[in-house]
Formats: sequence, C-alpha cells, structure tokens
Amino acid sequence: MSTEATQKFSLLTLSGMVVGSMVGAGIFSLPRTFGLATGPFGAVIAWCIAGGGMYMLARVFQSLAERKPDLDAGVFAYAKEGFGDYPGFLSAFGYWIGSCIGNVSYWVLIKSTLGGFFPVFGDGNTIVAILVASVGIWLFHFTILRGIQQAAFINTVVTVAKIVPILAFIIILFFFFKLDLFRANFWGGEGMPEASLLRQIQATMLATVFVFIGIEGASNYSRYARTRADVGKATIMGFVGVSALMVLVTLLPYAVLTRPEIAGMSQPSMAGVLSAVVGPWGAVFISIGVIVSVLGAYLAWSLVCAEVLYVAARTNDMPRLFGTENQNKVPAAALWLTNIVVQLFVISTYWSQDAFALMLNLTSAMSLIPYFLVAAFGILIARRAESYDVIRPQERKRDLTIASIAAIYTIFMIVAGGMKFVLLSALLYAPGTLLYFWARREQGKQIFNTTVDWVIFAAAVIGCVAAIAGLSTGYLTI
Repeated sequence: MSTEATQKFSLLTLSGMVVGSMVGAGIFSLPRTFGLATGPFGAVIAWCIAGGGMYMLARVFQSLAERKPDLDAGVFAYAKEGFGDYPGFLSAFGYWIGSCIGNVSYWVLIKSTLGGFFPVFGDGNTIVAILVASVGIWLFHFTILRGIQQAAFINTVVTVAKIVPILAFIIILFFFFKLDLFRANFWGGEGMPEASLLRQIQATMLATVFVFIGIEGASNYSRYARTRADVGKATIMGFVGVSALMVLVTLLPYAVLTRPEIAGMSQPSMAGVLSAVVGPWGAVFISIGVIVSVLGAYLAWSLVCAEVLYVAARTNDMPRLFGTENQNKVPAAALWLTNIVVQLFVISTYWSQDAFALMLNLTSAMSLIPYFLVAAFGILIARRAESYDVIRPQERKRDLTIASIAAIYTIFMIVAGGMKFVLLSALLYAPGTLLYFWARREQGKQIFNTTVDWVIFAAAVIGCVAAIAGLSTGYLTI
C-alpha cells in the first residue's frame, strides 16, 4: 500500500487498532476457560504472569518503535534485522498463519453463539455453520478489496460499539457481587477435580496469550503513524485498558456463580454468566456484543494478515506476487491467499473435537515464536548499545532487563503450552518454508545462508514428521 496515497493514522486510530485487535473472541470466552482451570486465586496469579510478561513485551515494542524507526514492517522486521533472512521469514510466516487461525476462531465463536439460539449451528463446526462462515469470509474479503481506509474506519466504529456490552457486563456483575460466594470459590471451590496450583495456572497460559495477541497492532501499522512516538503510546494505552477489562471479566463471575456452574457454560461463556444473573435477555445482549466484537476483530486481523504478507513480499521475504496491489492500494494477492487459508481451516474444524479451543491454543503457539524473536532483538539492541549513544543512553540497562524478562516469558509460555502445540506449529512451519524457497529462487539467492538456518529447518521438518505420526496414531488429537 502506497504511504503517499494513504492518509496517516492518528494516535486515537492507532489505539483503536490495538484495542480492536485485542478485544475479539478471547475476552468473551474467559469465564469458562478460567472456571475449568482454576479459582480466583489462581486466576490472579495467572493474570499477574501474563500481564507482567505482555507488559514487558509491549515496552519492547515501544522502545524498538523509537530506536529502530526504519524497521516499519512490524513484528517480522525485527527478527530479520537481528537474526537473518530465514528466521525473519519464519517470524513473518508464523505471525501470518497464526493470525489466519485466529480468524478461524472468530467464525467458530460466532456460529457457536448463534448455536445457543439456532441448534443447527451447534458448537460452531457443523456443516451449516461452516457454509455460513464461508459466506462471511468472502463478504469481508470483497469489502476489504475496496480500500484500506474504509476498512480502518469501520474498525474504529466497531471498536467503540463492542466495548459497550463488556462494560455493561462488568457493571451488572459488580451490582450482583456476593462476597461470600467469591470467598468460597477463591481457592478453587468445591465440585471440581483436584489440581496443583501450578497445574491450574498452566491450564490458563495459552488462553492468556490469545487474548493479548494484538498488542502489536500499532506496530504493524507504524508506517502509517503521524509520528513514531504515537506507536509506543498507542501500544501502552491499548494494553492497559484491555488488561483491566480482561481481569474483571475473569474474576467477577466467581462472585455470582459457583465454579462448577461457570465451568459448565457453553461458549461464549460471558453470555451464559449474564443470563444466569439477569435472565435470558442477558444472553441475547452479550451474544449481540460477541457478534459485533468478533466481526470487528475479524476485520482488523484480516487487515493485519494482508499487511504482514504484503510487506514481507515487498522486502523479499515472500514471493513477489504477494507484494502487488489493486487499484484501491489494497494488497489483493496477499488478501486472496489469506482468505483461502482461512477457508481451508474453517473446513477443517468439522473434524475437531473442540474447534474453538484448538484454534485459540494453536493461534497462541504460532504467535509466541515471533514474539520471542522481537524480545530477543530487543536484547540484541541493548547489548550492542545501538542508538543509545544518541537516544537516552541511561535507559540501556533498563531496556536490557525488560527485553530479557519478555524473552523468558515467551519461552515459559511455549513450554507451558505443551509439546502438542509445538508439534502442530512445526506441522505448519515446515511446509510453509516452501514460500521461502519460492522467494529465494525468484531472487537467485542461496536458500540458506548459515548452518543455523539449516538446523532450524531440520528441526521444523522433524517436528512436522512427528506431528503427522502423532495424528495418524492418535497420540495427537485435534
């Protein structure tokens, strides 16, 4: 997309991109997700870990936006600059494919929401649900093809509209707050399987990553910002506001229902909680909010997916085809590939036991590797003291500490998510490397430049083979 032909985004618009990207399917599923895993005490610890780690990551994005203003392609540009072409490609591909899978989760949640009123949609992965979702995919596709500015305006409007039911949910639950019930649930409550505190917290980890995905929304569109400082401000503003909403949505249900009741809710569980408190209209109210919110998030992430693939192609990390634009300055080829992939994943949900949970966890797993590379690049910049001789040199040690904590957090999250999702990630990374081969051949370049590149590729292939073997034998399930 030509920057010259495109209006610059204000701080408010960039903040809206962060909020719009983060507030989607995940927040409406939090009560049941946490209710299945833990009580308020475990939830508080989980949010402290997740919020602390993601805050550090947000600070890394903020710092890099100022210290490396020339790297305006977002997440993957940092990986390429710091670690080479192939890691940069993997970061771009992982972020892109993870975002595609996240878009699939949105359609599953919309259809499972409708399933509460129309049984034909079931849990969001029936044949009818898949057909309706497919229609929606291509309606959005052709809307976006009409222009990026139109889509960004729609995103801003939807972002405001979807916050209203979430705030209403919080206010109503505050009004019905029962301290005795909250105390009874605090350490885990009764009627749920016994589990250690560590196990309880671990069970929430990928869910917390999922709801924080989008924190880099302003960074993805940094080249459209009026000033570079707005990118960092928008990132922190969006993070703080959305974090407060997510913690309240998680904890307040424990004060109106028992933990087994919360755990037994169908998704979106926010609707079930409000319905139990105020009656059936509560489910209708939240369900409308879910559909508006998720459609808005889907729009935002469709833009992100196309932008990542487009910019990667323009910087020779993806085949040139995906760096082309239509007459409306929209990366049409990138958008076509994105929605074809989304369509294929939507079809695949028919065979999934819990389609929403699978897509949520897999999205998180795919996003963690790009996030780790961003944190690692932050460490690299601070250790080399790049830019610190001219921009606030006293912040070097602080930034090194922040980036190190962010890197440790992402590694912890990858481990906590479990080997299943590491292998499923490899199942996507290995064949995805074919796009890298295609791009390198176009440029007449050697496929891999270093031994490290070969080692990474070999690890991806081994993981892919292991995943295929696990799925074929039933060791891994979807």
